[in-house]
Amino acid sequence: MLQKFKKHITKEFPFLKDTKLLIAISGGVDSVVLFHLLHKLNYDVSLAHCNFKLRGKESDLDEEFIKNLNQISSNQIFTIIFDTEKYAKEHKLSTQIAARELRYNWFQKLITEHKFEYVLTAHHADDNLETFLIHLTRGSGLDGFTGIPKVNGNIVRPLLAFSRKEILNYAKDNDIEWREDTSNASNKYIRNKIRHQVLPVLKEINPSILDSFATTLENLQESKQIIEDRIENIASEVLEKEANFIKIDIEKIKELSNSKAYLYQLLKSYHFTEWNDVYDLLNAQSGKQVFSKTHRLLKDRDVLILSKIDLSNSIEMAFQIEEEITEITNPIHLTFKEVIEKSTENKQTIYVDKDLLKYPLMLRKWEKGDYIYPLGMQGKKKLSKYFKDEKFSLIDKENTWLLCNAENQIMWIINHRQDRRFVKNKNLKISVLS
Repeated sequence: MLQKFKKHITKEFPFLKDTKLLIAISGGVDSVVLFHLLHKLNYDVSLAHCNFKLRGKESDLDEEFIKNLNQISSNQIFTIIFDTEKYAKEHKLSTQIAARELRYNWFQKLITEHKFEYVLTAHHADDNLETFLIHLTRGSGLDGFTGIPKVNGNIVRPLLAFSRKEILNYAKDNDIEWREDTSNASNKYIRNKIRHQVLPVLKEINPSILDSFATTLENLQESKQIIEDRIENIASEVLEKEANFIKIDIEKIKELSNSKAYLYQLLKSYHFTEWNDVYDLLNAQSGKQVFSKTHRLLKDRDVLILSKIDLSNSIEMAFQIEEEITEITNPIHLTFKEVIEKSTENKQTIYVDKDLLKYPLMLRKWEKGDYIYPLGMQGKKKLSKYFKDEKFSLIDKENTWLLCNAENQIMWIINHRQDRRFVKNKNLKISVLS
């Protein structure tokens, strides 16, 4: 296996040579064999082991075993202890997902602190097939059926071409010691049920199933690439990117052969889960919205507006500005300067009569019932009507700031329209800076 592995890693992962590598090592046969192979081939490797405190004394013995591996290599060994069950409870996660999150977050921290190039994990061909079957039982799109990626950012999996049997035989032939996780024998978890009850039957039906599966994955990955190329072309036609959001043209989406599938492909990276609700937005009333943990999708007339959730930009936030203040930078950049003569006005600058102002001024978002006496117009106008006449989208409304006096009277719809009640003597210049 050593020569096969050498040929494989040289061909598929040439970028690993002469770089600083970190191996995620559990103490099981897979990760220990990966360590031995790389050590024999003179790669620069260090080890990272997580003690998740899930198996009592066994977890501690695993950690002790890893620490003793420095008898083989003088490279660094990093260990950490996690209270996994507490973390899972606090974050409302399954134990397995919590352990994965803790592990990979720690790996990225080690990469940053110790200048590693890549983290190597010991996933192999059987793991790949098991993961495929798990996705099959739960339901999945094409992404779930294209296998564990060989390279995902700085995570590399050089053993995916090797079977569990090959790895185990190599360990036995070379008298390599490892730790056996007794929980792997239990059928409590779905992966173990597939490993112990499903895969043996499949291998009996087709002894070369791992090779057949590798061919299937290759075909699916090629199909996935065709889809990604198509989606890239469609995105250029139906998406319009603004500074803080993306607009999706509803009519153009509806013209596609399968609008639901296209919508999924366009939005899958934004963590939405309620896909029927997302699809229903195409025919919903304006104002209807769907949230993921990171983004909001909003129906606004003939477009869907995708924006990142920003809790710091709440519409209920208000900021006071005292009389002596000459500049603020949060939540927007405003300057206040007393002047004798005004220069050219524009949407980014207004001039007001400082003697007519009552402090503190207030910077806030709009509220139902707000109105303004627009400069250059007769009478007053509700902001809701102003927004409608000016064709503000719902996102535009939410992102618009109002400058008000101490009595909550609107002085300026910033970057849009000034109120005429405060312009008797234009001796205070207020500007917004980008």
